[in-house]
Amino acid sequence: MTHAPTTTGSRGSRRAPSGRRAARPPRRRRRVWRWVLLGLVVVLLAAGGTGYWLYRDLDGNIKGVDLDRALGDDRPEKLPTAGQNLLVLGSDSRSGANAGLGGGNVSGARSDTALVLHIPEGRREAVAISIPRDTLVTRPECTGRDGSALPSAQRVMFNSVYAQAGPACVVKTVEQMSGVRMDHFVEIDFAGFKGLVDAIGGVPVTVEEDIHDTASGLDLSAGTHRLDGTQALQFVRTRHGIGDGSDLGRIGLQQQFLVALLSEIKKQDLLGSPTKTYRIADTLTESLTTDSGLASLTKLAEFGRSMNGVDPSTMETIMLPVQYDTQDPNRVVAAQPQADQLWEAVRTDGEIPESAKKSPAAGG
Repeated sequence: MTHAPTTTGSRGSRRAPSGRRAARPPRRRRRVWRWVLLGLVVVLLAAGGTGYWLYRDLDGNIKGVDLDRALGDDRPEKLPTAGQNLLVLGSDSRSGANAGLGGGNVSGARSDTALVLHIPEGRREAVAISIPRDTLVTRPECTGRDGSALPSAQRVMFNSVYAQAGPACVVKTVEQMSGVRMDHFVEIDFAGFKGLVDAIGGVPVTVEEDIHDTASGLDLSAGTHRLDGTQALQFVRTRHGIGDGSDLGRIGLQQQFLVALLSEIKKQDLLGSPTKTYRIADTLTESLTTDSGLASLTKLAEFGRSMNGVDPSTMETIMLPVQYDTQDPNRVVAAQPQADQLWEAVRTDGEIPESAKKSPAAGG
């Protein structure tokens, strides 16, 4: 969940020097997103089992969006062998409980993390495809947040779509750029991420060099630190204090934290502490928005159980192949033919070519 303030147009640039390639993250880090989703479902199930009144309380927290009503019939065809495709969004809204969390002076809301989780037919393996937030895309015609018609526009930043038109339009944008129908979407905001970290008493991480980032507020010396919720937000949003300063370059840092977070959850045996489990589930469900097909504890649990056969050893996370835009080197565009090859494999439930897993713009 990356929650960095977005800059557009006249605001600060995010130049990512060309020619640098990030080291490929360890294989265990590519298993993260599947366990994030399944871990959330397990926590929700454990809390829901403590009593019907608790179940109703948590169930009522989840916000749902009717994608069929919002998007109509202008969507990719659902192929019989397409498996399941879930769009996971991490939003940085500054409203409500999110106000003041890592940049509360920034207006509006954006989706700073977006990935497509593809679960092939049979659900024995899965792949998570991250879409860089600075990718220039064609936004389809949508309904704006104020209810007005929002015409289609070319060369807009991917994460601006959420700010202007909300999650349904993000789903429509992803479907248009990929040709892949999204079966579901899940969104979690700042407050849910911070609340989870604080509820488990912080997460230990080890950094190999000092990190001083005045933009995010993170100030860490080399060594091991237990980060609280606020520091965790700073950590996953840091880019100026590490690597080449690019948005692409901080992906490894985010993966490192997520691995540490999941390790801490497993270590604490949350299912043995109903009080702590309920507190975490309450925080998460209040920060959770899904499509109407998942907008209840029961539906989330059913989806989670359907993924039990997925082998984490075969799970990997890759980035949509992108290259630096020729008109604006601070932005990226989908690299061809790699991007088309990737989406074709997802659309047909085929094997993803190795060439489609490599991105010309890799950050550093």
